Amino acid sequence: MTASEAELDADVHGIGEPILDLLNGFVIQLRAAGLPVSLTETLDAMEAVRHVPIEDRQTFKYALAATLVKHHNHWKAFETVFEVYFSLRGDDYLIDGDSVELPEFDDDEQRQEGGGDQQGGGGENLSPEELAEMLYQSLLRGDQPMMRGVARQAVRRYAGMEPGRPVGGTYYLYRTLRNLDIDGVLERLLEQEQNEDGDASEFEQRLARDEYQARANQLQQEIEAEIRRRLVADRGVEAMAKTLRKPLPEDVDFMHASREEMVSLRKAIYPLTRKLAARLQRKRRHGRKGPLDFRRTVRASLSYGGVPAEPKFRNPRPHKPEIFVIADISGSVAAFARFTLHLVYAISGQFSKVRSFVFIDGLDEVTRFFDGVEDINDAVHRVNTEADVVWVDGHSDYGHALSVFWERYGNEIGPRTSVMILGDARNNYHASESWIIKAIQERARAVHWLNPEPNSYWDTGDSIVGEYAQYCDGAFEVRNLRQLEAFVDNLA
Repeated sequence: MTASEAELDADVHGIGEPILDLLNGFVIQLRAAGLPVSLTETLDAMEAVRHVPIEDRQTFKYALAATLVKHHNHWKAFETVFEVYFSLRGDDYLIDGDSVELPEFDDDEQRQEGGGDQQGGGGENLSPEELAEMLYQSLLRGDQPMMRGVARQAVRRYAGMEPGRPVGGTYYLYRTLRNLDIDGVLERLLEQEQNEDGDASEFEQRLARDEYQARANQLQQEIEAEIRRRLVADRGVEAMAKTLRKPLPEDVDFMHASREEMVSLRKAIYPLTRKLAARLQRKRRHGRKGPLDFRRTVRASLSYGGVPAEPKFRNPRPHKPEIFVIADISGSVAAFARFTLHLVYAISGQFSKVRSFVFIDGLDEVTRFFDGVEDINDAVHRVNTEADVVWVDGHSDYGHALSVFWERYGNEIGPRTSVMILGDARNNYHASESWIIKAIQERARAVHWLNPEPNSYWDTGDSIVGEYAQYCDGAFEVRNLRQLEAFVDNLA
């Protein structure tokens, strides 16, 4: 956006240039994190902030989210960018603003009735006992400002943060929580609840326990936010953004996904399958026009005085390709094969036939596991546990697996068959038998090789993907759902 456009936009939306610059910087950070934020959505966000109090951090946050986040899988990435980018924005969030309201309790009555409205000084010289009492009172009352004060003082006292020290926030969080002993405070609160209301039912006790646990979680979030603000103040927004930024589910590497990322991948694949199925069907329906229909063109020209102003074409009858999937399910490539099989079978209605074969050093057809199943995850699980794929030692042997495939199923490949081979082609220095790929290509409509490794790793070590790729119609780097979506979108 140019300077003149920015000034015009500020005038139109009635917001000042400082806020405009702030939002533009935030959008840049979102795009760097992978979120697809368009200019239209940026303008929507600028319009939205006119109608919310900017000093209300939560309202401001959700107003931006409502206009800039298009998919629930992107929420965590948005939240991380927001917390880092706005960590030092506003007087209530400055590191130097460490004054804390601490109630001074003279007796039990004041402890119950007094409170957060009384000033306890700057809070910088709190003893551990006073901080523990403040923690107890904040959880007892659910007082968020007091929780924020506890978080600041706890991080100051227990985290041991030092400027320039290359330590992650998780370490500081662990040290702080360990010294606060929140579990002990929760037990104390529950004991007091039971003593005050001895006739409470088990359900009421559970409600109380859940409520206190929710407050403890809220306190932990305040501690995390305080640690993050101090790290940003020390290292800068850009450095912390790069450190905390996590890839979107569609950009997570199949071969290096953590358990949490695998869960997000499974959630992301369901909407992806629906979107791809609709897209493939639309492409097939509105594909390129068929040959000129001379008879219909002449008939239509009569309404134009015999001038063929509107040519008519024969509607093509698009065919549905037949898919053979041959997947390596050994080691780290197993996750890639699992998600690809899941995606292909979820959109199997767009193909005339789908047959699947998996291998390590032996090969087995697993199409039977997918026939008539409602939950594809169950079928994929059976593939991993029941398929007969070990021939000798359970180490990848592409040459032997391809030989078995060609011997058993080679004659079933025809001109309508597209063959997808999934694997990293790391063959443990066995014979490649690459002639089989050439023979398959001569019979099939197309042969595609999908490799979950970065292109820079191909043909290094025991990788022989180049030897196979010379006989394929295409060899593709498919490391994540985004790349897998792009490939399948062009498959039909």
